[in-house]
Amino acid sequence: MKRITTAAVTAAAFAGAGVAASLLRRQRIVERRRHLGGDVPFGSVRGERHTVVAQDGTELNVEVDEPDADGDDGLTIVFVHGWMCDQDTWHFQRLHLRGSARLVFVDQRGHGASGPTSGANSDLSHLADDLARVIAAHGKGRVVVVGHSMGGMATMQLAADFPELFGGTVVGVALVGTSAGKLVRGTPALERLAWFVRRSGPVLDWGRAFNSETVIRRWAVGPDADPQRAAMADEMISRAPSRVIADFYPNFPSLDLFDALSTLADVPVTVVCGTSDLLTPPKHSRRLAEAIDGARLVLVEGAGHMVMLEDPDDVSDAIDALVERVR
Repeated sequence: MKRITTAAVTAAAFAGAGVAASLLRRQRIVERRRHLGGDVPFGSVRGERHTVVAQDGTELNVEVDEPDADGDDGLTIVFVHGWMCDQDTWHFQRLHLRGSARLVFVDQRGHGASGPTSGANSDLSHLADDLARVIAAHGKGRVVVVGHSMGGMATMQLAADFPELFGGTVVGVALVGTSAGKLVRGTPALERLAWFVRRSGPVLDWGRAFNSETVIRRWAVGPDADPQRAAMADEMISRAPSRVIADFYPNFPSLDLFDALSTLADVPVTVVCGTSDLLTPPKHSRRLAEAIDGARLVLVEGAGHMVMLEDPDDVSDAIDALVERVR
C-alpha cells in the first residue's frame, strides 16, 4: 500500500512539474513575442476578416490584405498553411508582399480560427474543395497559390479535382516543403508521429505541452535555426488543437498526388525546400520539380520544414520571382 501511495505522489509531482514547466515556458514565449519578427510582433499581422462556408458547413476563416493603388494589377496571391499551423506561417511573406498584390490567407479547416472538423471530413479532397471556394470568393483576377506542406498537398489535390482552374484562374503555384507521395515510409519524424496518433486526450495534450519545444527544435526547423524563429514555430504549432493530429494524419501514409502534376505543368511552378527538412525531405521537392515540366527548384541551405520562418528572405524572393513570371 505504501508503494502505491509513494508512486501516486511521485506521479502527481512529476505531472505538476510538467505543467509548471510548460506554463513558465509559455510565459517566456509571450514575453518575448514583442521581439519576434523585428518591429512587428509575431501573430499581430491581421487583415480584413471574412468567412467562407465549406460544402459541409465548416466555417473557414479568411483574411484579405488589399493592394495599394499602384499594386493593383489584378493579381491575387492565396496562401495555404500546413498541418498543425495557421496563417501566421506566412508572417514574413505577408509583411514583404503587403500592398504589392491582393493577399488572401486562409486557416485550413480545424486550424487557426476556422471551424472544427473531424476525421470523417479532414481528407485532402475536403481541403481542395475548401481552397476552390476561397479562390472563388476572394481570388479576384489571376490567382497564384502558395502552399506549405499539407497546404501544398491541398493545392495538388485542387489540380486533381479542379483541373479547369489551372491555366485559367490559377496562373502560378509555389509548393513549399511538401510532397506528392511516398512520404511516411522512410521519414522517421512521420513514422514516430504514428505512435502519438494512436493516443488521444489528456495523454497527447500533456505530451505536446511538455515536449513541444524539444520536438520543434529537432524536427520542424534546421539545426542552426535562430532560437527566436524556432520559438515562432513552437508558439504556432502548440496552439493547434490536438485533435488535428489524429484527424489529418491518415492523409499522409496513403498520399499519392502524382497524377495531378501534369495539370500543374500548365502554369509556372516554383518548388521550395530547406535542405535540412526532416518532415518532407528535399528528395520530395526534387521529385516534384522533375515531374512538373518547367518547374523551378529552390533549395534553402540548412533550413528545416518551417523554411518560411527560418529563412524568410529566400522564400519571399522565390515568390517574387514566381510573381514576375506570371506577370
